[in-house]
Amino acid sequence: MSNYLADVQKYDATADAAAVDKIVKHLGIALRSRDASLVSCSDPEELARVREKWCIKKLGETDEARCDSVIEKVCETMSADNTKSRVTFYYLVAKQLGKIAEL
Repeated sequence: MSNYLADVQKYDATADAAAVDKIVKHLGIALRSRDASLVSCSDPEELARVREKWCIKKLGETDEARCDSVIEKVCETMSADNTKSRVTFYYLVAKQLGKIAEL
């Protein structure tokens, strides 16, 4: 868990450890696979999954365009990172949407 929190803190020094832990629990077994534990911003299908499964289904956002905009912004924020951790990516999406407290 501390590795995930440390990665999130590269982008948000005041990251909520409890929220990171909830994301890790939500992702569960998917984090065991290297491929599934990372987000590829160059893969439109991957970004659509993030929008549908995380942004809309889990976070309850109803505006798809807003989800897409936030996902694009997080991709830009993490652009220097070649291996974008799914936990960090999901945390930043939730933060941009103002939904950290709802996790």
